[in-house]
Amino acid sequence: MATYKGIQGFTIQNLSADPSNPIEGQVWYNSTSNVWKVEEATTVGAWATGGTMTTARQGLAGAGTQTAGLAFSGYSAPTGFTGATEEYNGSSWSTGGTMAAARANAAGLGTQTAGLVTGGEVDVPANPTFLNTTEEYNGASWTSGGTIVTTRQGLAGCGIQTAGLISGGLTPPATYSSATEEYDGATWTTGGSLGTARQQQVNVGTQTAGLAFGGSTGAYTNVTEEYDGSSWTASGNMNTARSQLRGAGIQTAAVGFGGNASLSPPVTGLTEEYNGATWTTSPASLNTARSLHAGAGTQPAALAFGGQPPTTGATEEWTGAGAAVTKTITVS
Repeated sequence: MATYKGIQGFTIQNLSADPSNPIEGQVWYNSTSNVWKVEEATTVGAWATGGTMTTARQGLAGAGTQTAGLAFSGYSAPTGFTGATEEYNGSSWSTGGTMAAARANAAGLGTQTAGLVTGGEVDVPANPTFLNTTEEYNGASWTSGGTIVTTRQGLAGCGIQTAGLISGGLTPPATYSSATEEYDGATWTTGGSLGTARQQQVNVGTQTAGLAFGGSTGAYTNVTEEYDGSSWTASGNMNTARSQLRGAGIQTAAVGFGGNASLSPPVTGLTEEYNGATWTTSPASLNTARSLHAGAGTQPAALAFGGQPPTTGATEEWTGAGAAVTKTITVS
C-alpha cells in the first residue's frame, strides 16, 4: 500500500504555523489551529472582494500587482478630472502623490514604485482636450517625462517605466488610431502600427512581447494582436467582443474582464483567459459588472478597481485557474 512518505518522499509535518512556500500536494498539521491542511491548485478562477478605493472614479489607469497596485487619474463626479494616486497593499488603499495634470482615459503602465501615465483627456466631456504629456511616478511623487508622438485619449499601455509600450486610442477630433509607440525612459518613438485601429482596448505584456485585445472600432471588437517589438500579428479572437474592458498578464497568459458588450445589460463582468493562442470564458464573472475601470497584476493574480456605472471605488482580486491555494482538510 502506498504511503504519503513513499509518494512525496517525506512524512507529514507537524507545524505551529503554515509554511511560507508550500508546494502543490504538500500536507501538514497546524498545531496552533489544530487542523490538517493541503496545498492545492485551483481548477477554476474566482473573484473576491478587496479593499475599497478612497476616491471612487472611472476612466482611471492602473499599474503594478495584486499586492502592490497603483491607481491614478480618472474622472470622479462631482469633482471632475482627478490626479489622485492610490497604492494598494493587497488589502487596502492609501493615498500617494498627486499627478501634476489631472486627466482621464490615459494609458498607465509600470509598477507601484515606478509607474507611468501618458495621453488622456481633460476638460468637460462635451469639449475635451487631448493630452500628449507623460508623468513618471517614483513611489512618492510624479515628475514630467517625454511627450508622446501622437496626441490621443482612450489608448492602452503595458511594460515598465523604462521600456513602455502604448497603442491605439482616439486622436482629435474623433479618429480611431493604430499608432504604437515605445518608451526608453526618456523619449517616445514610433513602433509598428496595430492591424486594427481602435480605442479603449487592453495592452498587457512587455515592450517586445505585447498583447492588445478588445476595444472599439466604432463597434465592439474581439480582435487580439501580438507585438514582437516591431510589428503586430493577429491571434485568436476573444469570445465576446467588447470595449472599455481591462486586463492583466503577459502575452502568453492574459486575463480580460468587464467592459461594454452587445449583451443585456451591456455593462458586463465577463472574464476570459488567454493562453497565447486562444481565449476561454471563465465561469466566474466580476462581482460588480463595470467598464472604464482599471486592471493590474498577472493572469493567476489580477486586480480590478474603479469604473462605472455608477462610478465606484470597488476593488476585486482574481485568483486564476491553476493558482496555488491552501485548503483545510475536514473529516467527519
